[in-house]
Amino acid sequence: MSSDLLQFTNVVKDFGGNRVVDGIDFTVAEGEFFTLLGPSGCGKTTTLRLLAGLEVPNAGEIVLQGRCLAAPAKGVWVPPDKRNVGMMFQSYAIWPHLTVFENVAFPLRVRREAEDVIRRRVGEALELVGLEGLVERGATQLSGGQQQRVALARSIVYTPSLLLLDEPLSNLDVKLREQMRTELRALQLRLNLAVVYVTHDQGEAMALSDRIAVVNEGRLEQVGTPAEVYEHPSTRFVGDFLGRTVVVRGTVRKDGGRSRVAIGDKGEVGMPADVGDQFQDGDSVRVLARPEDVTLERADAAGPNRITGTVEAITYMGDHLEYTVQAAGRSLALAAGKKDRYAVGSEIKLVFDPANITILR
Repeated sequence: MSSDLLQFTNVVKDFGGNRVVDGIDFTVAEGEFFTLLGPSGCGKTTTLRLLAGLEVPNAGEIVLQGRCLAAPAKGVWVPPDKRNVGMMFQSYAIWPHLTVFENVAFPLRVRREAEDVIRRRVGEALELVGLEGLVERGATQLSGGQQQRVALARSIVYTPSLLLLDEPLSNLDVKLREQMRTELRALQLRLNLAVVYVTHDQGEAMALSDRIAVVNEGRLEQVGTPAEVYEHPSTRFVGDFLGRTVVVRGTVRKDGGRSRVAIGDKGEVGMPADVGDQFQDGDSVRVLARPEDVTLERADAAGPNRITGTVEAITYMGDHLEYTVQAAGRSLALAAGKKDRYAVGSEIKLVFDPANITILR
């Protein structure tokens, strides 16, 4: 039997003739912060709604703590209020006519808990989110950050097995968003609560997550730790969506047990040892690297993993310079320190680290 808290297996969701969730598979472990990251309209919020029971899948299976919540082929579908899943919406869904206490108490009242239990649990939840002094405050008297805390308290007040968060920080200003991000992660760790989090914000996903699933057109492009998906993207989409990438095309060359990528007549880049066996001599490939992993050197600098380029433009960025470099038939944006400067029109070398590149066909 699987030790995972949640299994989301080959789940499909169609709206009319449009397939929004296309055979998605993932698992979430106890206490894990798992993020669905992708652009608007990619299917990540629909995936969350399927978990919550707000949408019914067309195929696949959703299992939480060994209990099947949805499986169309078996005729199984458990309604939202029977799933023990907490959900916090992007809009917070705070009722303006209710006090803070009653907003947070609502899920317990629906479950017909005793009044003493309600008071104790609401008090504990409000203390966890730092709102214990605002019990009788009206919801309309709260700031955006306080409303967000009320929504969070309401979603955890009945100790759900899984917490679902749909873009919960997007309505906050930048400073408050960063503060709440830190508080949210600290609370999740303190409660050892499993979370499935939806966002389009790459920085948010990186800061919060144990693992990230990058979603594109209803499918998962890659699942891994923040470091894995950022430093070793498995597709061009993942590389581009998680930040800027330097991409150059070349041809695989193998000789003497060594694999490398020849970048035309501009130079070559060594292939990581565990990657070379995946390609044949003569294969056309792309070399992907993050701009911060490519360094610039003088044209006469010797050594391996270098290709030649020409400086097209220089932008002063305050703490660093950004060079636009023409290399291997592409215009690349690369950051560099201010100590060594290269003039527009000058030839330079781009130095790649084989440990920090990805090779794709």
